[in-house]
Amino acid sequence: MSIKQLTALELKQEIDANDHLVLLDVREPFEFNYAHIPGSRLIPLAQLPGRIAELDASKETVVICHHGMRSMQAANVLLHFGFQRVGNLQGGIDAWSRDCDSGIRRY
Repeated sequence: MSIKQLTALELKQEIDANDHLVLLDVREPFEFNYAHIPGSRLIPLAQLPGRIAELDASKETVVICHHGMRSMQAANVLLHFGFQRVGNLQGGIDAWSRDCDSGIRRY
């Protein structure tokens, strides 16, 4: 199993084509409150192993953080717990703001 690496533009296409896609944001609540992709769900990276049951392993899940590092760690956690359709947003919310939605604040 491997993690699908997605650019911000590729993720936007996936979101537009797939209404069952789960967007999992693994940043801290203060970061999420400052800027996030609408429809994404917050579970901070440190809490993910203990909250894994809140997610559906049968759904495609794309993980998001600030620049793509924490989300890659989280994607590996999902693989460890048996998730098979896992993606990582390269460049994180920063790339999303830059390439897809300038209304999302950068930090």
